[in-house]
Amino acid sequence: MIIAGLRKNSLVDYRGKVAAVVFVPFCNYNCFYCHNRILLESNPEKVKYRPTDSEEFFVFLEKRRGLLQGVVITGGEPTLHNDLGEFIDRIKETGYPVKLDTNGYRPDVIEELISKKKLDSIAMDIKGPIEKYPGICGVPVDEDKIRRSISLILSSGIEYEFRTTVPPGFTLKDIEESARLIEGAHLYYLQQFRKPENTGEFTDIRNNMKPNTREFFREAVEICRPFVREVNTRGINIDIVGT
Repeated sequence: MIIAGLRKNSLVDYRGKVAAVVFVPFCNYNCFYCHNRILLESNPEKVKYRPTDSEEFFVFLEKRRGLLQGVVITGGEPTLHNDLGEFIDRIKETGYPVKLDTNGYRPDVIEELISKKKLDSIAMDIKGPIEKYPGICGVPVDEDKIRRSISLILSSGIEYEFRTTVPPGFTLKDIEESARLIEGAHLYYLQQFRKPENTGEFTDIRNNMKPNTREFFREAVEICRPFVREVNTRGINIDIVGT
């Protein structure tokens, strides 16, 4: 596995746990608000990140026994890596539960990981209403793959969450349609948009627009409640908690 970066401890990436966060490169999407754009480059001659030696990573995990409670694999899009299952196996051999962050692009991989009980938790990004995926992700998107991944996660029996970054220009109707996609889910996060840094030559006028207000998020949470059991926010405090 190519490890493009490592956050040695996090209190927010794995619910209820102190976790290490492993960043892997490459993604099939090109979301305009991506904060990990440095990981999207697939040409070795243009790569700007410094890979972490995988053996050093496992030495790190051994040293952190008793301090860390889990490992999050994120990206990029981890399911693009053919050795993801083997990488997870080795992490679990050290005794750590594993959480996977995914965009849902490869439901076959998600299904295999779940069926083989490799995952303890999974988080899937819901980019917005299906019809808005291409405009957000910058590429054509197979709607059936997104819906199948959602279905697999809803019926997985493992801990999960869905989350949507709410970019400028999103309407309350967009929020409602996003929530409808995951109807019956236990947990849904609405995340505040933050202007990305270090975008290189990439530009998008939407990244200079003002983020949505607290009042917008308050209304958005209420709109989601009929469809999901628990709705929370990240990146903005709206003084509304839980179901």
